[in-house]
Amino acid sequence: MKHLITATALTLFALASGATLAQSMKPAPSAASAYPVAPAAGLYQAFGEEAGIRSLMDDFVVRLKADPRIGDQFTDTNLNNLAKSLSDQLCQLSGGPCVYKGPDMKTAHADRDTTRAQFNALVEVLQQSMDARGIPFTRQNQMLALLAPMHRDVITVR
Repeated sequence: MKHLITATALTLFALASGATLAQSMKPAPSAASAYPVAPAAGLYQAFGEEAGIRSLMDDFVVRLKADPRIGDQFTDTNLNNLAKSLSDQLCQLSGGPCVYKGPDMKTAHADRDTTRAQFNALVEVLQQSMDARGIPFTRQNQMLALLAPMHRDVITVR
């Protein structure tokens, strides 16, 4: 229940304050996030740096593909490539040295027909993976706050 509340709260927070927050931050947007938000101090380390983030994403993509609410979206997806790309993205967002070289989220999801329910399912699966890895709840929320503004570009079916 706490995770559903967290995901909903983050989405509402992003909707309410995304423009204000984006205007107040100085970093330039990257392909990792079109909404420049500074990571919390020590977030990269809290996620176990590159190895920890990759381990988290390896777990996440397996859970994602197995989830009946969204797994069919990943039927033909190369899970290793997806985990690598997501690892780079989360590493960069969390303040690590990685550079995400993939497409921006709008381009990546333009033809995916992703609904809000599927997006919420993905967030829940990510939270399950973070719980399984023992990532503290506060750190999970900090990462989710960096990812939440992307919902505008990921949800393509309104």
